[in-house]
Amino acid sequence: MDLVIVNCGQLATLAGPQRPRVGGEMRELGIIKDAALWIRDGRIVRAGRWKEIERELDSDHSVIDAEERVVLPGFVDAHTHLVFGGSRADEFERRALGETYQSIAASGGGILSTVRETRAASEDELTDSALRRIGMAIRSGTTTAEVKSGYGLSTEAELKLLQVIRRLNDQGPITLVPTFLGAHQFPEEFRSNRAGYIALIINEMLPRVAAERLAEYADVFCEPHIFDVETASQIMKAALAHGLRLRMHVDQLSRSGGAELAASLGATTADHLEHTDATGIAALKEAGVQPVLLPGSVYALGSRQYPLAREMIQRGLAVVLATDMNPGSSPTPSIPMVISLAVTQMGMSVAEAINATTINAAYSLGRGSEAGSLEPGKIADVVIHDCYDYRDLGYLFGIEYAHQVFVKGQCIYARSR
Repeated sequence: MDLVIVNCGQLATLAGPQRPRVGGEMRELGIIKDAALWIRDGRIVRAGRWKEIERELDSDHSVIDAEERVVLPGFVDAHTHLVFGGSRADEFERRALGETYQSIAASGGGILSTVRETRAASEDELTDSALRRIGMAIRSGTTTAEVKSGYGLSTEAELKLLQVIRRLNDQGPITLVPTFLGAHQFPEEFRSNRAGYIALIINEMLPRVAAERLAEYADVFCEPHIFDVETASQIMKAALAHGLRLRMHVDQLSRSGGAELAASLGATTADHLEHTDATGIAALKEAGVQPVLLPGSVYALGSRQYPLAREMIQRGLAVVLATDMNPGSSPTPSIPMVISLAVTQMGMSVAEAINATTINAAYSLGRGSEAGSLEPGKIADVVIHDCYDYRDLGYLFGIEYAHQVFVKGQCIYARSR
């Protein structure tokens, strides 16, 4: 039976060119007022004025009344670390009292503390804890998310994480895109043998990941004190040789040339970019690399070094925003929170931020033909938000806006009044 969502006060279709949005296009949302969305077999048939759609409908359909609320495509979170063991709330408090992220990591905390917890957790435990976080993301309006490994740092543990991501993807409730991030940090057992761990990634982990088709992308944390530009290049070239596309953590903690490396390798995305300057921006533009900006991590770390989003948009880059949901530096699954930060701290408009968390994010994950906008033929991932002006998504912060969430035309979440 067909489903029709009627009485949409603002239906933001994000219809447009079949590519990521750039420049002034990022301020266009394709809003239709007094609108309806027609869905059949999990896909969109038509988005338009209710009076026009009503004439074409037969009697065999069900109706959802949006009650004049804002209706958007489901958010696409293009950078997360949703699967991990344990918590780092203690480290959060230590940072609040003056310790730095780097000093905590040097004392055995940081990523390595999560690695210990993750290695000790079973697949069932990791699945259950990830499902709780996915539930939080759904209540924030997310229907697609990229998910990285990276808290195993051994062949067995990295494969375990990717298997959990596959399991979560198979059972739903939202679409997950897997990324292999074995090059996230050097594990304790390889602290004095970094070359040995690099060899393990290249000669054992990557071949296994590729052979078992556990990931679509490979990633690396490119920083001078972790995987420097030369090492990151070596690992990413090996990933390319195994048929994986590239997403790269670059220029988060320092200006290291990571943006230029991502450009030279033809990476799909360059993520973080807090310290990327005009030279790096120009390189990304020339190579067609999409920047994925993560203001939640800047906020949670107490930094003021936000990426140059305004400059990137002015240069014509197809900017993406994402949560970076992880236990250490950005423990939030909330895209609306990210939208608020993008507007208040990086000078983006709400419309630009919505484009960056829907259609642009979908293209960055290779899902632009299926998700990210409400156009005929696309999957019906739709969210009815409990607000009446799309700008409220940036204006009223700290709120779970999702009133109803639909994935492939099926309601997976409805908030009680």
